[in-house]
Amino acid sequence: MMTSTVPTGKEKGLQQLADSRGVIAALAIDQRSALRALFARAMNVDSGKVPQDKLIQFKEAVSSVLTPYASSILLDPEYGLPAAKRRAKTSGLLLAYEESGYDKNVLGRLPRRLKGWSAHRLAEAGANGVKLLLYYSNVSPAEINTAKYQFVQSVGAECAACDIPFFLELVSYREGLDEKGDEFARVKPEVVSAGIVEFSEPQYRVDVLKVGMPVNLNLVQGSPTLGAAEFLHTREDAKLHFCRAAELSRVPFIYLSEGVSNATFQYGLELASEARVKFSGVLCGRATWKDGVPVFVDGGIGALEDWLAERGIENIQNVHKRLGSATPWFTFHGQSTGA
Repeated sequence: MMTSTVPTGKEKGLQQLADSRGVIAALAIDQRSALRALFARAMNVDSGKVPQDKLIQFKEAVSSVLTPYASSILLDPEYGLPAAKRRAKTSGLLLAYEESGYDKNVLGRLPRRLKGWSAHRLAEAGANGVKLLLYYSNVSPAEINTAKYQFVQSVGAECAACDIPFFLELVSYREGLDEKGDEFARVKPEVVSAGIVEFSEPQYRVDVLKVGMPVNLNLVQGSPTLGAAEFLHTREDAKLHFCRAAELSRVPFIYLSEGVSNATFQYGLELASEARVKFSGVLCGRATWKDGVPVFVDGGIGALEDWLAERGIENIQNVHKRLGSATPWFTFHGQSTGA
């Protein structure tokens, strides 16, 4: 067996977050402001009036019912620690390190550590890995991106000092553009690729990149959500974008669902598979559980648990069925097995 280039603690953490193949088949429910918005819509109230206990109960139910089908779960320390205790014994734990959202009064969507927490404290809380979300645009002013580079390096150093895996989630954007709109869709492949290139660099000490798919799936030929709209990418063009972005990564990477529907996310994974992309799994969130929010609001915890036991499990299994072509994380680190 080849020698691992991953420190022992990081290697152990990655093994706990992946399945027996070394593929990360993870469930994400670290959403805070986004989850509040879903609840506010279902309850027909302002997001500030959503009770905190509703968020905690929802996360607990999702963790309890769905983690038997996930290699790991991503939660937040603010509302997710009770849910962490409800996860299956076979499921690893990722904890988020960033504050939710960003200050809209400050240019650049700058990242902020969650107050009162550190990589060390997250590890003490039971995390097998630390996740940081970063909004990234390759054409932001130099002073903004320099600040972001320094911030990510500091978190990478923290995780290295604790010998715990560092997952960096890149959310691509471009100032002044709607991330769901056609104009951003035209530059998205470039922005995603640029982020992969930058944060694969060794100074960031990233163990796994969590990235969006390099195209707007809603605008790809054959997408379940294309509808009557005109597509921007043919299937073959989309697969080329998948390949080009993937070839730029020098660390394992996994895909996030970016709030698309379950069927649309499955379609994206099919494209990645057809393109023979060497991705190492998924961290899928809203595509698995978001339709359970109005069920919970209308029918209570019992109705939610019933919905999760049927539709939630179906959703997560449908996603994970499309990971057959995924590449084990350890192939990027010079290992021949995950042991």
